[in-house]
Amino acid sequence: MSIERRRVEGVLFDLDGTLLDTAPDMGAVLNQLRLEQNLPPLPHSTIRNQVSHGASGLVRLGFPGLSSAAHAELVARFLVLYQDGLAHATKPFDQMLIVLDALEKAGVRWGVVTNKPARFTEPLLVALELAVRAHVVVCGDTLSERKPSPAPLLHAAERMSVPSARCMYVGDALRDMQAARAAGMLAIGARFGYIDPAELPHEWPTDGWIDSPTDLLGWIEH
Repeated sequence: MSIERRRVEGVLFDLDGTLLDTAPDMGAVLNQLRLEQNLPPLPHSTIRNQVSHGASGLVRLGFPGLSSAAHAELVARFLVLYQDGLAHATKPFDQMLIVLDALEKAGVRWGVVTNKPARFTEPLLVALELAVRAHVVVCGDTLSERKPSPAPLLHAAERMSVPSARCMYVGDALRDMQAARAAGMLAIGARFGYIDPAELPHEWPTDGWIDSPTDLLGWIEH
């Protein structure tokens, strides 16, 4: 989709499937949980596209048809296991550190807006030495509202002292694009993220798509 470029002074990233490749660790936890329930592991390719839906979505994938109570119990167990293995194999996507370096060099502020709770997000960013670089980190429990509400994005822009109209939000889920549009930000979809084709991403309200992190730099005026 071709649109008029606007000056971007702030870039906000979704976490799972956009800034960080968390699928190896989250998939390992799901398979550990399945092993505890005497079930065989699922292939990584089956798990990957569901990671952006968090622990609840992964448990639903690994254990379909559970009652609400049983589902909640396994989600709680998933989170206990995940907290013990946050950063074993998780890392920024290829080329993402190049992008962050370029943004910082250009004086463009960047941050994270995720639905992931702070007790996972914050130590993960610390472990990957990104916490000290981000101008703002808004987690799923920072406010009373989460994406697709625009409130977390607007809060992040305010914390960065950047007008929302001068911000871009990059994500790999429909709720990300909905939140960005509602916040008046450029909505950029990350095709390299955890997108299930069944979710019909071509129908999402994006301003554009990127196939790799470095494609993002084409949206930033120099």
